[in-house]
Amino acid sequence: MKALLIGYKSCSTCKKTEKFLEEKKIDYKFQDVKEEKPEKDQIKDLYEKSGLEIKKFFNTSGQIYRKLNLKDKLKDMTEDEKLDLLASDGMLLKRPILVYGDDVVVGRLNIEKYFEK
Repeated sequence: MKALLIGYKSCSTCKKTEKFLEEKKIDYKFQDVKEEKPEKDQIKDLYEKSGLEIKKFFNTSGQIYRKLNLKDKLKDMTEDEKLDLLASDGMLLKRPILVYGDDVVVGRLNIEKYFEK
């Protein structure tokens, strides 16, 4: 089964995750959030399959998140507005995100734990 790794090529955490997947001999395709920005439908699908809260999909340490003051704004937004916002700029998306079969795992450490089981 081929995995999909959604990330950013210049992100050190994404690079570590790629190295981990390669060491585990897991075949994957890389989707760069800058070059191949995830669409709203893809993000909604990831969010629904993950079982996580939508706020877990926001890159809370990113410049755009801070610049837009999303920490305070997100609580007053609808789910649809949050999905639109995530789709507006790939850099708002938490990364890396791994899609493996029907599973969606967010964050490098969670991805490593996923494959350690």
